Amino acid sequence: MGPVTVPNTPPDPAHADVPAAVPGAAPDPFAPPPAAEASPAPSAGRLLPEVRIGAGVVVVCLVAGLVMAGLWAWLSPKVPLVVDGDRILYADPEGEQRAGADAVFVLIGLGAGVLTALGAFLVTRRRGGGISVALGLTVGGLLGSIGAWRIGRWFGPSDNLIGEARRVGNGGHFDAGIDLGALGALLVWPMAAMVVLLALSAAFGKREEDPPPYWGAPVGFPAAGPAGVDPGPTPAPTPAPGPAPAPTPGEGPYGAPAQGPGDRGQG
Repeated sequence: MGPVTVPNTPPDPAHADVPAAVPGAAPDPFAPPPAAEASPAPSAGRLLPEVRIGAGVVVVCLVAGLVMAGLWAWLSPKVPLVVDGDRILYADPEGEQRAGADAVFVLIGLGAGVLTALGAFLVTRRRGGGISVALGLTVGGLLGSIGAWRIGRWFGPSDNLIGEARRVGNGGHFDAGIDLGALGALLVWPMAAMVVLLALSAAFGKREEDPPPYWGAPVGFPAAGPAGVDPGPTPAPTPAPGPAPAPTPGEGPYGAPAQGPGDRGQG
């Protein structure tokens, strides 16, 4: 007794009988597209240019971080302090210089993100960008922000309050060191770079041509008529009539026996 199967069970595709291809047969216009083959793993020759581009973007961001550090130390508002005996007091207790330093850092980071993303897009636009550009902007923007924060504190006023108070003496004024009160400002540069890169790629990025639909008429098949109507098979051409064959001696023009001169008067 053979194996029992449930009614209306579809055949197993692994054991389905695949008809042999007929040589010279035209392809089926309604056949589904072939399954996409697995893309080969990227070789070292194709991976090395991507690594170089990503490393180049990171280096450019680090250099821009130095410029950002100088701008932040120069433009951020300073916190004035005053020495009162053995105490160091705020000269303006209600001032918002601390928040102003964070705002200046955010604005400079926003501009750095826009400029670096625009430059990276223009340089790599012909090759179509790539994941290396996005990773380079993300890593480079974060490292550039951290570097601008650390180096900007060194460029600004000294954070040694005791030493500065001794230097100016009693009643003297000096500025406190700059610092970030909100460390979330370090993420402004990479986030702005990602948004600008995405917008530029969507608006002006390199476009790839769409593949033709698989239901189109293949080569060797006539195209469908108006409104998708199939024109049907093409009729075979009718051969042109040739010259009539010459009559054989002893026969008439239509194959009848020829009559001699003496046969016309008979009958």
